[in-house]
Amino acid sequence: MTMPREGNGQNVSSNKEKKTVETEAQMQPEAQENVTPETETPQEAETVETVTKKSYDELYDKHLRTLAEYDNYKRRTQKEKDEIYTNAQVDTLTSLLPVLDNLERAAATEEDSPLAEGVQMVLKQLRETLTKLGVSEIEAVGSAFDPNVHNAVMHIEDEDLGENIVAEQFAKGYKLKDKVLRHSMVKVAN
Repeated sequence: MTMPREGNGQNVSSNKEKKTVETEAQMQPEAQENVTPETETPQEAETVETVTKKSYDELYDKHLRTLAEYDNYKRRTQKEKDEIYTNAQVDTLTSLLPVLDNLERAAATEEDSPLAEGVQMVLKQLRETLTKLGVSEIEAVGSAFDPNVHNAVMHIEDEDLGENIVAEQFAKGYKLKDKVLRHSMVKVAN
């Protein structure tokens, strides 16, 4: 026994009509969202533009500050690297100065032997090397006393010399460009 299907054709067509009505109803709000309302006032548009401009300016300012900070970082690290190199160079050259002093004392002997000639040659080579590296001797005898480069260990009264003139040098002083490696030990006339 089969039951007659009454209204099946009508149900299908009414279902299609319901779906069509629902679909149209769903499409209408979407269409309304894409359309800009004409009720927006010029003041509101200016406010949106002002906020956007302000946001852009803030981001641009932040970008410029970041670039400036990075540039400062690069300069600072380069300066630190240069200082590390200079300090290492100063330490190395300072440790060589006693060797130079000893070679000068050995060369000051009045011997005429092959050993004395060898010491003279080594001393000359060391002086040339130090000069190439930028090391120079600090002038002392006859110059005005300068506490930045001289270390006064004695004072004398001498009428022939002016006031604060270096009368004698006990140990040579050296400098690397403008940086003092070792102060000259001197006797100063008052």
